Amino acid sequence: MLTKRLITSLWGLPLVVVAIWFDHPLPWFAILVAICGLVAAYEFYQMVAAAKVPPLTYFGLIATLVFILSPLFEISRPLILSLVVVLSLFLLLARRQKEQAFASWAWTIAGILYLGWLLSYLVELRGLEDGRNWVLFALFVTFATDTSAFFVGRALGRHRLAPQISPAKTWEGAIAGAFGAVIISQLFVLAAPLVLPLTWWQAILLGLVVSVFCQLGDLVESLFKRNMEAKEAGRLFPGHGGSLDRLDSIIFAGIVVYYYVIWVI
Repeated sequence: MLTKRLITSLWGLPLVVVAIWFDHPLPWFAILVAICGLVAAYEFYQMVAAAKVPPLTYFGLIATLVFILSPLFEISRPLILSLVVVLSLFLLLARRQKEQAFASWAWTIAGILYLGWLLSYLVELRGLEDGRNWVLFALFVTFATDTSAFFVGRALGRHRLAPQISPAKTWEGAIAGAFGAVIISQLFVLAAPLVLPLTWWQAILLGLVVSVFCQLGDLVESLFKRNMEAKEAGRLFPGHGGSLDRLDSIIFAGIVVYYYVIWVI
């Protein structure tokens, strides 16, 4: 598993960096987020369906895509949400299967909001001033958190962080993840191509907050999988699981960094 995880990271990370770095002639990062978001949404709905609650899968996928790409076309997300709620309720009337209709609707909307709405913040972040480096900050801090927590947790982890949700996660790993985030955050103060308008202590604080939200996001997805009685969301990325398994932390990192830029910078 460790070898597969390393190989996947070696080809996956450069691909992501290139998509973020070059935004012309096409919005490559938005395209990448849309593809990964659609795969993650499909995995989400497949797990829900396996739990005997059939969601409006195709509607959910289309709505997720519209949300993710909405910043490119400056479409109002509240307007999209209003249309999604109304149209999905109308679709319930046309379905042959009327049992669990509103449970199906609720899970459909949950997937759209969780993956469509929240991932749209990453696309919007890329469009801000210094957006390229802000997105890299969010992703690098997330990767540093996940990697540090994984290796230190495996080697030194003794105290369970949330045994009822994810028994493998430990406090030692969580603390190491925070330290990893702090260390990598300093690249955006010191490294010339990546420099952001941050002092060293602001980078530390933002790195810590992002790390905490990343780890909470990971636990949220673990709780969802436990409720759906699924071990992994998929097998798209060998050693890492599915697209949803890779996006669970990134989703929350993007929101934290976006609002930091909007409210503080």
